[in-house]
Amino acid sequence: MNLKNWRRFGVATIVGVLALAGCAGSPTEEKITGANESKAPEVTSVTNCGRDIKVKPYSKVVTLNQGATETVLALGLQDKLVGTAYIDSKIPEKWKAAYDAVPVLAKKYPDKETFLAAKPDFAMASYASAFTERNVGTREALADQGIESYLDPFACPEGTPRAEASFDSIYEELTGVAALLGAPEAAEKLIADSKAKIEEVEAKAAGKGKKILWFDSGDKTPFVGAGEGGPQMIMDTVGATNIFADLKGGWADGSWEKVVAAKPDVIVLAEADWSTSADKIKYLESDPVLKNLDAVKNKKYVVIDFAETTPGARLVDGAVTLSEKLSS
Repeated sequence: MNLKNWRRFGVATIVGVLALAGCAGSPTEEKITGANESKAPEVTSVTNCGRDIKVKPYSKVVTLNQGATETVLALGLQDKLVGTAYIDSKIPEKWKAAYDAVPVLAKKYPDKETFLAAKPDFAMASYASAFTERNVGTREALADQGIESYLDPFACPEGTPRAEASFDSIYEELTGVAALLGAPEAAEKLIADSKAKIEEVEAKAAGKGKKILWFDSGDKTPFVGAGEGGPQMIMDTVGATNIFADLKGGWADGSWEKVVAAKPDVIVLAEADWSTSADKIKYLESDPVLKNLDAVKNKKYVVIDFAETTPGARLVDGAVTLSEKLSS
């Protein structure tokens, strides 16, 4: 499976209504900017990849990728799910019981008939590939059938606004999704807990002075964590140096020549069903040049679930995981 064209970044703008203080008057519609508001405004619509989604709220949700599924689970809104699909790696134990209670529609993307049989009023996906005629249908086609859709704002298609790779963007996404599902308060505690974890990881700085190769997949050409995505955010949080920080995007093609020259102290291996850490280790340790790297000879590997490496609800867990493993 080729994920290279999926990992992109987008912008999610949340629109709210602020009641005017003092005498009576009409409400004023404003965008949430993340400024120091004394009280969060009521969210009435969410702008997602250039599309305005009205808050109804939605109650019959199908999630089409693991990231989307875990966003709903992290918010504690699993009762809204009528189906899930396309899991890349194991679901965390903390959400497993909730996940197991939801029908799995397909191992990968469900066909249109299976998708529609779940009778969703809302579909969520982590990658634009979900919303194509080949899979469940375009967002426009779904809207014509009365089904609203939401695409991870970090994966908006070319030509539409994309979110910056930042934790603030993740918090904004959680706020928007919680509002769309009719439980805006669900995001508040999750965001507060996430901020506390990030502050702790930053203070610990377990990666300070360490050079990291973030090895996602590939063999002859390594597909690596680049300078503008989830892996870079995690490495910044732990204070480590990404040897491919100069590459654009969240992930990109690197080169083994640069890896050898950079002499990484640690190699982070993304664990996914379609590219396991065991396969990557086997490749590294069998290559006549790479096997001589100190990080390979000394098995300085850190394995992180792929779902913890993409911007979203579990990226905070990815930062915690890397911090703990670098400290051990």
